[in-house]
Formats: sequence, C-alpha cells, structure tokens
Amino acid sequence: MPLTKPNQEKLEHLLQEQEYTHALDYLMKHAREGVRLAKRNLADYSKTCVSRIGGDPDLPDEIEWPLDQEGTPMTFLAQLRLEELAPHDAASRLSHGGMLYFFLGVDEPAYHIDHFVLHLKDEQLAGAKRRLAPEETSLEDADYTGYEVVGRASIELPGYGYVDEEQVEDDEHDYEEYEDLTDELSGSEDGDLAVMFGYPATQHGDCEIEAALMLMTGKHYEYSPDKAMKQLADHFGGDEGQAEQEVADTLVLLALDSDNDVGFCWWDAGELQFYIRKEDLLAGNFTRTYCSLYSS
Repeated sequence: MPLTKPNQEKLEHLLQEQEYTHALDYLMKHAREGVRLAKRNLADYSKTCVSRIGGDPDLPDEIEWPLDQEGTPMTFLAQLRLEELAPHDAASRLSHGGMLYFFLGVDEPAYHIDHFVLHLKDEQLAGAKRRLAPEETSLEDADYTGYEVVGRASIELPGYGYVDEEQVEDDEHDYEEYEDLTDELSGSEDGDLAVMFGYPATQHGDCEIEAALMLMTGKHYEYSPDKAMKQLADHFGGDEGQAEQEVADTLVLLALDSDNDVGFCWWDAGELQFYIRKEDLLAGNFTRTYCSLYSS
C-alpha cells in the first residue's frame, strides 16, 4: 500500500536531509504506515473503555470470557479503543470504532497459536466495567500489570529479516545508521510496547507468507516460501499474482513486544504477533486472525 502524500513528503524530506537518497525509491516502495502504542500510566480502572495493555479488561456483563481449546479461560493481553487510535492511522484502516480485545491461550512457538480477538461495537460497550481475570487462565503465573497506552502515527521501515541491506547501505551509510533512520521515522521511545501495521520482528522475512497460507488454506507453513506461494497460487486456481497480492494484504494487526514493566516475556524476550487480512479488517471482521510468536 503506497504512503499517503504527507508521509511521502516526510520520508523524502528526511532521506534528503540524511543524505540517504540512494535508498529513496526502495524505501518509498517498502515503507509502511503504522500506529505505535506507548505505555503512559498505570491502569486507572475508574476510567473504563480506554486503551490498555495488561491488567484486566473492561467488559459488559453479557460477554463471556473466552476459553482455550482445553476449556480454560484465556489470558487477557490488551484492549484497544479504536476511536482513540483511528486519528493516528494514516491509511484509515481503523474506521469501525468500538474496542478490540486480545486474549491468548498459549505462549509457546507454534503454528496458529490459540488466541481470541474480540471486537465490540460502541453500543455494546455501554455498561462495560472492569472484569477481574479468573483465578486460573491459560498462561500460568500470568500476572500482568495494566498500563494505559496512547497511540501515535509512525512510518515503519523494513527491519532485520525484511530489509535488503544492499539497497540501504553505501560507502557513507552502514546498517547501524539505517537503524537510526528507522527509529527517527517511527519516533521510537522507551515506552513503546506495540505496533499496528508495521513490520514483524523476524530473522527470515516470511511472516506474512506463513499467516496468509494458514488464513486462506489452513495449511501449516513448512519454512519454504516457494512452496507456500505455490500452495497459495493453487488455492487461487493457479493465479500467482493473486497469491502475491494476498500476502501483501496480510497485515500485522498487533505486534506485542516483551516488556518488564507489564510482565510480558514471549519465550526468550520475543514478540507476539497477530495478523489479519486487509479485506477482513476493512469489513470490521475480526473473527479470522492468525497468531504467532517470534523469539531469537
């Protein structure tokens, strides 16, 4: 998805300022418009239905707590008030309002991690209040401290696993300088905890292929991008172009980092990633998502 004109101008201005014009065309093509989430204050439960990560959710009485495949209550991770975040979404993907809730059933590296994404519309939030987590949830000893989070618009450049280093490095610029550039564009700060619609952390750059394959075909990824793309093309009647578009339209709905303050530690201090198809996101359909975990 191309950048909006203001972000094109912002990126071009910074690249010229940093004498990075050798990578202009490449980064214009591969930059993504994201929404960064940063923790601000400890959760204040007198304020309901605000964006919060960790702690307890605000739920109406009639909403049942989701269960994992074993019938155990899932562990609550985050609630995101979309009207708070929509102004920071340059591509207007969060236009449906309401609240998104994220729950997890297991936190081990696996295909299609047991999880649940719940979307409640604004009218469904009337009467929502703090719901204490059940004494036992899927993640043992998960006692996550709640923080209010705020969003901000960001430009996300491809990171390790996605970037073509030959395109961004030259005689005057090494990879460390490129990382400084990515931090400046994203407005990186110490309180950052999550990002929507950016690049996932990975060593291999094939996360969207894995997610698209599972979401569209239900088949497990076998660490072969070529094989996965053929399986996707076969799903679309041999249309390789449609398979490539499906991967391009598989979005990072939420990438949730490990964080000592909240208490998140995904395997070896990795990142938990939720994916959604662009078509479903724009339709306000959050019933079909994919979850995976990256850890070095």
